[in-house]
Amino acid sequence: MVNVYDFKQVEKFVYEIPASYREDMRVPARFYADAELLEGVKNDRSLEQLVNTATLPGAVKYALAMPDIHQGYGFPIGGVVATQLPDGVISPGGVGYDINCGVRLMATHLQQEEIKPYLDVLASSIHVNCPSGVGRGGHIKLKSGELDRVIELGSTWAMKRGFATEADLEFTEENGRLEGADAGRVSPRAKNRGKGQVGTLGAGNHFIEIDVVDRVLDESAARGLGLFENQVAVQIHCGSRGLGHQVCSDYVKRFQKSIHQYGFNLPDRELVCAPLSSPEGQDYLAAMKGAANYAFANRQVLASLIRRSFEQTLAGQVTNHSLYQIYDIAHNMAKVETHIVDGRPLKLCVHRKGATRAFGPGSRELPAAYRDIGQPVLVPGSMGTASWVLVGTQNSMKQTFGSSCHGAGRRMSRKKAKKSVHGPKLRDQLESRGIHVRAGSMSGLAEEAPAAYKDVNRVVGVVHGAGIARMVARLRPIAVIKG
Repeated sequence: MVNVYDFKQVEKFVYEIPASYREDMRVPARFYADAELLEGVKNDRSLEQLVNTATLPGAVKYALAMPDIHQGYGFPIGGVVATQLPDGVISPGGVGYDINCGVRLMATHLQQEEIKPYLDVLASSIHVNCPSGVGRGGHIKLKSGELDRVIELGSTWAMKRGFATEADLEFTEENGRLEGADAGRVSPRAKNRGKGQVGTLGAGNHFIEIDVVDRVLDESAARGLGLFENQVAVQIHCGSRGLGHQVCSDYVKRFQKSIHQYGFNLPDRELVCAPLSSPEGQDYLAAMKGAANYAFANRQVLASLIRRSFEQTLAGQVTNHSLYQIYDIAHNMAKVETHIVDGRPLKLCVHRKGATRAFGPGSRELPAAYRDIGQPVLVPGSMGTASWVLVGTQNSMKQTFGSSCHGAGRRMSRKKAKKSVHGPKLRDQLESRGIHVRAGSMSGLAEEAPAAYKDVNRVVGVVHGAGIARMVARLRPIAVIKG
């Protein structure tokens, strides 16, 4: 286990475990924290996992972890590792099982008082229109061969089917479609798991939330993003469902069979990987992109279904019930990007596992309307706590390969949360605070209790203080829909 004597503070909020800590480390391991978060990170294997990622072939600069760090599969959640092309590796564990789990933020022209009389009915409508729960299928029936188009076209497929607008795609990371996805690299089993789940929420930490913007810290950036105080907004947090999970399972198994031919000696078999240039690496990249496109399409269909709920509930009751998109980001992905390392541009495979892209102002990757602001960074909290909208900075490009945190981060396992939290009591507590709750499972609700998570305000305070993302606005939940 890594202990306090093994790392040093190199900047405010930045700690480093030097490459000399272990002879197999190729780069130092850095993580972001304050004093309180530092205490919490000692309770699991996340720092040991971070050190392990620093041994990956082709790793450059640092192995990184955001302040929401906690133990994951191979990589810690909150981990960011970049490997240099062509022979740097790609690791399914560096992406995770829920490929392109991400967050979408939509906003309305409504203020909280306008929606309050209809909120209970609206929450119930969203719960009915947006199926949730483990393994739950949805209302969208795909025609023969249509799933392959979802996999290869992502949100473009959704727009062709009438579930999206051009503005939705413009304000989605990668316009909702990763080029190079190949449905032929996705197994029949993965497709079978995903064919009935387009437009579904799933379970676990996935949610739909109706929020109010209760604080604006950067008026100029908020105005540029289309946010204002007391505004009603909606968040969607979900990913690629069973299809993405199976893609990860398939390629972990394949990589474990082929890794020995590359001569890699890894400290943890969960870090199984292959050179990105290898047949295995290229096949996984194409399948991962397909699962990511499926997730983009899934969130897009959910957005359409939520718009339907607003229409059903609010038409004729308020002046304007339309929802417009602020942004949609991924936080489980490996992407080929060019970054400046030691003064020269390098083409890298950047793994972000439980971390989001946070590109700074001027990036051509951003929508034209956001290029002077920086990329929106959406950081949901837990039920009953705040969520945050931040923007990326030039400093994130220098420090973290343009990356930031993705959420509050767990501090209690799901098993422990279920033992210590009573679901119905938690629901009553949230309702007493004016938060309307729709949940299919009380045990699932208990797993996601606020007590199971770190303080999101503290996590966001660290990334803001370290300069890798800038606070813009805070959101407060008024309705939560979960599986």
